[in-house]
Amino acid sequence: MNREKLKGLYQKYELTPEDIFTKDIGYGDNKKTFTIITRSGIEKIQAKENITINYEVIKCEINFSVIKAHAFVQTKPNTIIESFGSALKGATFKEGNCQSWYVVEMAEKRALSRAVLKLTGFYQLGVFGEDESEDFKKTNKIDKEKLINLNK
Repeated sequence: MNREKLKGLYQKYELTPEDIFTKDIGYGDNKKTFTIITRSGIEKIQAKENITINYEVIKCEINFSVIKAHAFVQTKPNTIIESFGSALKGATFKEGNCQSWYVVEMAEKRALSRAVLKLTGFYQLGVFGEDESEDFKKTNKIDKEKLINLNK
């Protein structure tokens, strides 16, 4: 059932195989497979749905930032979502959730991804944005069998 809903959203927003991929995280019994939408996919969805995002800085420090996104669909006045994005710079991923000094920008991208995916129903289906976690970054080596092709 989720696959059919995901396929419908995939087609509605005209996503391509370059916009969506799967990523295995963990090993053995702890391995989970996540469906991820790339930054370009998020922007396609945002543009097609005419989503407006306003940001509020909750916390901004040299190595930590929290941004709150207020998102709404202009043609649907009662569709308002608030979501947060955060970034903590760390030398390793055990010490933080990003390795970039651009923590405000990373927090903003994470808040944007979450808000767009929540407004459009992707989040309810377990789909995440590529910017939401360093673990979700697309690697150069793509397992073609793992790539979701919902046009079939």
